[in-house]
Amino acid sequence: MDNKYTHLLNFKGYNFDSSLVDADFIENLDDFEIRDDDVFIITYPKSGTIWTQQILSLIYFEGHRNRTEDLATLDRVPFFEYKIRKTDFLNRPSPRLFCSHLPYYLVPKGLKSKKAKIIYVYRNPKDVMTSFFHFSYMMAGRETGNNMEHFMKRFLDGNVVGSRWFDHVRGWYEHRHDFSILFMMYEEMKKDLRSSVLKISRFLEKELSEEDVEAIVKQSTFQNMKSDPKANYDGILKFNDWKRPAEGHFLRKGTVGDWKHHLTVEQNERFDKIFQRNMKDLPLKFIWDLNEE
Repeated sequence: MDNKYTHLLNFKGYNFDSSLVDADFIENLDDFEIRDDDVFIITYPKSGTIWTQQILSLIYFEGHRNRTEDLATLDRVPFFEYKIRKTDFLNRPSPRLFCSHLPYYLVPKGLKSKKAKIIYVYRNPKDVMTSFFHFSYMMAGRETGNNMEHFMKRFLDGNVVGSRWFDHVRGWYEHRHDFSILFMMYEEMKKDLRSSVLKISRFLEKELSEEDVEAIVKQSTFQNMKSDPKANYDGILKFNDWKRPAEGHFLRKGTVGDWKHHLTVEQNERFDKIFQRNMKDLPLKFIWDLNEE
């Protein structure tokens, strides 16, 4: 690997951010004790992780829904492999909710009992790459390059946290029968959030009243999350290793089709060829634009 990407820690073929993970912890991931009612959100980076954290927090915690508890979503649904966990999730009461960017082959083997549940959210890779490009700017000390051409090469080669998008999505889909897993498409969630909330709650076997569903949908819209300090991650930007973006917020756009504002015709055609070569036999559906703007 190019040594200029010094923030990347490669473990068993997968790139972690060396500043965010504990090497001892990831070396022992396989043996982490899974409880039957654990729930994992798993995504490739920049694919709706924070959004799904908010939805799960609202489904599981009445105090989150009715705003009687002041606890950040990041603490309710901590990142499994990151050191930024503020609570000791080993001893948390059940049900434990986690989010993770791990590939299928690095998750604890206890997840293969099919009792604990996984919600896997995937997003069209052009928007993932565009979001990642902007996100990389916020992390101080990262070699991001100042143009999309440079970043696109890194992204397609897998020289980013999360490694190759194609491998992550394909790996989880091809091994879906090993887990109790629900695949959710980011763009479908954008198109019909209410139906997506109901689909997730059914998968989790959570009974919700009509009033609960309305509260969850309302509080998990992008605009409401952007103004909710518990849900929007803006607090991270005050730390020294983060740079505040021009827009001033951690959450940027949350739209579908923003890639069209960043890719040239030639870059888009090149991306399409690589996408077809890597994903042509995978039956997952992809939506590239919702004509929102």
